Amino acid sequence: MRHLMSPLDFSVEELDALFDLANDIEFHPKKYANACADKILATCFYEPSTRTRLSFESAMLRLGGKVLGFSDAGSSSASKGESVSDTIRVISSYADICAMRHPKEGAPMVAAAKSLIPVINAGDGGHQHPTQTLTDLLTIRSLKGRMNNFTIGLCGDLKFGRTVHSLIDALVRYENINFIFISPPELRIPDYIIDELKAKDIPFKEVISLDEVMPELDLLYMTRVQRERFFNEEDYVRLKDFYILKKAQMDHAKPDCLILHPLPRVNEISVEVDDDPRAVYFKQGQYGVYVRMALILTLLNIKVD
Repeated sequence: MRHLMSPLDFSVEELDALFDLANDIEFHPKKYANACADKILATCFYEPSTRTRLSFESAMLRLGGKVLGFSDAGSSSASKGESVSDTIRVISSYADICAMRHPKEGAPMVAAAKSLIPVINAGDGGHQHPTQTLTDLLTIRSLKGRMNNFTIGLCGDLKFGRTVHSLIDALVRYENINFIFISPPELRIPDYIIDELKAKDIPFKEVISLDEVMPELDLLYMTRVQRERFFNEEDYVRLKDFYILKKAQMDHAKPDCLILHPLPRVNEISVEVDDDPRAVYFKQGQYGVYVRMALILTLLNIKVD
């Protein structure tokens, strides 16, 4: 039995196989329509989610399986004080695989240690968001045609952004990736990530201005400033509109520069950018369904001929 807690749980070769499967699902959906006809997915979400929870549910339903679960801690026995360990032991009797989101870092790992079924980390605090990273990687590979030799700018909340941290962890395993971190000083990338990049001699730079680096980028990964990660409203209000990507800035981007965003979007990308063919964040959401379908099949060890 296997779990997914981090993108690093899969080797580069295993990721290639997973993405090949996701692409096959994209182009031959009917082939997989009954692959999980006798399986049940439990979605245990202790904090709010739209895309991640619904994409997991969509993935399982498209595979012919069923879904049960809860969408916030208040509607689960966690509100009565039940531990994650006890919850997963019970859920193991009800379902075949579990996707868990939790505000506390490491909670899905605690669940995996006690679970009798595969557990997928669907986001734990500001730590990891591996299935979003798989979505990001599949989007890059599918639309760029490669997983190496590019410069990526990561912009916005780089301090608390678990999607950013997971994506960096995954990308450092590929060749010739150049990172540009774009953030206000208060939301700069954590020191431990900087230390890792230095130790591996991976090129990066930190800047405050998005405009000055826009022409250099092959990919721009925008993120929102997350209100739920701030300790006071004053800091959030001061920083929430620090970056707003507008059409005028896109005029200075490369013709093939892709704009990604894990969503939800607040103000950080103007809606006028949506019509630009380089804006692929909604397409990114569709890739999220394909990669979660592939992940469910892989963890359940289901082969489709």
